[in-house]
Amino acid sequence: MKKLCLVLIGCLVAGSVWAQKPGKWQNLFDGKTTQGWHNYGKEGVKGWMVMGGSLMTHGGSGDLVTDQEFEDFEMEFEFKIPAKSNSGVMYKVVEVPGKPPYFTGPEYQVIDDEGYPPFNDGGKMVTINDKQKTGANYDMHAPSQAVAKPVGQWNKGRILVKNNQVEHWLNGVKVVAYEYGSDAWKADVAKSKFKSWDYATPHAKGKIALQDHGDEAWYRNIRIRTL
Repeated sequence: MKKLCLVLIGCLVAGSVWAQKPGKWQNLFDGKTTQGWHNYGKEGVKGWMVMGGSLMTHGGSGDLVTDQEFEDFEMEFEFKIPAKSNSGVMYKVVEVPGKPPYFTGPEYQVIDDEGYPPFNDGGKMVTINDKQKTGANYDMHAPSQAVAKPVGQWNKGRILVKNNQVEHWLNGVKVVAYEYGSDAWKADVAKSKFKSWDYATPHAKGKIALQDHGDEAWYRNIRIRTL
């Protein structure tokens, strides 16, 4: 009986979604063109450009989103920013007229942790907190470690989404893990600025977005595969 149970368990595991092989890697950026992307809420790409095999903006170009939507996936990308700059990679983004990408999608934060200047938050000048530092799930979950490289250097990011289990990796270190749509997540949302936004309604899939926060930002080696 014990042997039979082990065989049955083995069969169940082998047939589970966790045992499925991931799909093939797909380049979201070919290093030469902006094919597969468009400005959020618009057609085509303006402002963002390809320079030295990187996708970059000098700021003021608007957010960039993929033409495709993704549900369960693993994504890898490299990024760098100059001093005092702010950007991010959002996922599960739904294009809602009149609302920016972060109204619907979580954000893998990209920012100058040490040098980002104080900003106005509700009439009060504040500095960024831990939940707003590089690798964070922006304003929700702080990175467990500070492993971002100094401004001007390339960092490697990685995002995994599988059965609502989400992980953020930065330079080979898992810095964030959470369950999207869980009771704990909903409690965190209720305490955040997202509580009255579309963000607060969990949804299965969406687009990938590169944020133009008005600052210079560079991305390269962007690839994704389904899980």
